[in-house]
Amino acid sequence: MDQGKMDENEWGYHGEGNKSLVVAHAQRCVVLRFLKFPPNRKKASEEVFQHLQSIVDFGKNVMKEFLGENYVHCGEVVQLPLDFVKQLCLKIQSERPESRCDKDLDTLSGYALCLPNLARLQTYHFAEHRPILCVEIKPKCGFIPSSSAVTHEMKHKVCRYCMHQHLKVATGKWKQISKYCPLDLYSGNKQRMYFALKSLLQEAQNNLKIFKNGELIYGCKDARSPAVDWRELAHHLKPFFYPSNGLASGPHCARAVIRELVRVITRVLLSGSDKGRASALKLGPGSPGPCVCEASPFSRSLRHQGKSSLEHSGLPKGCLLYQTLQVQMLDLLDIEGLYPLYRRVERYLEEFPEQRKALQIDGPYDEAFYQKLLDLSTEDDGTVAFALTKVQQYRVAMTAKDCSIMIALSPCLQDASSDQRPVVPASRSRFAFSVSVLDLDLKPYESIPHQYRLDGKIVNYYSKAVRAKDAAPVSARFKESEDCTLVLHKV
Repeated sequence: MDQGKMDENEWGYHGEGNKSLVVAHAQRCVVLRFLKFPPNRKKASEEVFQHLQSIVDFGKNVMKEFLGENYVHCGEVVQLPLDFVKQLCLKIQSERPESRCDKDLDTLSGYALCLPNLARLQTYHFAEHRPILCVEIKPKCGFIPSSSAVTHEMKHKVCRYCMHQHLKVATGKWKQISKYCPLDLYSGNKQRMYFALKSLLQEAQNNLKIFKNGELIYGCKDARSPAVDWRELAHHLKPFFYPSNGLASGPHCARAVIRELVRVITRVLLSGSDKGRASALKLGPGSPGPCVCEASPFSRSLRHQGKSSLEHSGLPKGCLLYQTLQVQMLDLLDIEGLYPLYRRVERYLEEFPEQRKALQIDGPYDEAFYQKLLDLSTEDDGTVAFALTKVQQYRVAMTAKDCSIMIALSPCLQDASSDQRPVVPASRSRFAFSVSVLDLDLKPYESIPHQYRLDGKIVNYYSKAVRAKDAAPVSARFKESEDCTLVLHKV
């Protein structure tokens, strides 16, 4: 990239989260990621550089090791002309969701992360002319804690995502509860995976987005945006799955197209041979704890039919979902068991604040940091070293619980023999594909008290909601101990 010849008109708004904003190049297969800060709380240029460099180091030395080099793209820190950044900021402002405008793009340091555009296939530097479909999935936590530190019995039966849905709807974050359950997606069972992906398509929230040639065509642009019509989505997808003289229009067409999309995504998620070192952690599946969430509508429907739950098929060890689940399960103690250890580290730092750097809480995220994560012991010897190891493992696990998986699909050309990329079949077409993972910033050490409070809030609200639901039908029925009188009216 020639930083001296940057033109803001060649870049377009791509998306943003709570802490950063991304713009994509119109022709080249690259994006720029800028940090965001609240107004009047800008950071010095050196701080911004160090922050971005630590993101690169953590991705390269930790997440790439765990997940595999084919899935993780770390990028590099670049310095851009300040005039370009300011003009770019003005250009994209009108495209930003209103709910995200409480923070401003960093226009003072000139630093940004340059990364490949994961909404496109990952073997070309320049955007291809053939159409590209990209599905972004944020799968969330795929297991139920088995830690003995858990005090709420509900947490051993219902997954965090399903419980949190009730609180999010109650607080107005979303309009209705999603039928998606992460344990269904991580099961490796095709029926459960189909159900999970269809549920995501019905209620995308911020867990699913679909891009066509880099532009968002499906998913919530804003928490308040209305649900998108499946027929509109099917109209976009039909040329990919039923090229030329495919199905006629109508509801049957929409269902068929969506069904094809779900099948292809499932096949891609179960594929892969890039075994990262997460496989060596041997944390699961097969570890203690249920494989089915009691709140999953799929599981409930089986119980209503009098069927036992489908067996946990298990994920192939080379696929990204398996690798991600292994890293998530570095959360060995649950937040309830972790929080007292965090307090132990905090008390030590209050007494010896100069030790913060030596403890590597803020980095550097190097080989030494990575090696300490491999200690899976849960026997507490009362030391600060043990507590810190579990705290760092928890932070890495939380990062894996909040990452996103990007699946880029492109129809195979007539002569695809020279194409070295993996291919997935559909009913009437074949797709070259690439799978990547993003949103891999290490979760902040300081966020642990918030996570502890949020966990209690989620479980308490869900428990009350379930009790209220269970109590409602009882009051409407006659109880066996009550007397009742049958009154006959003359007809």
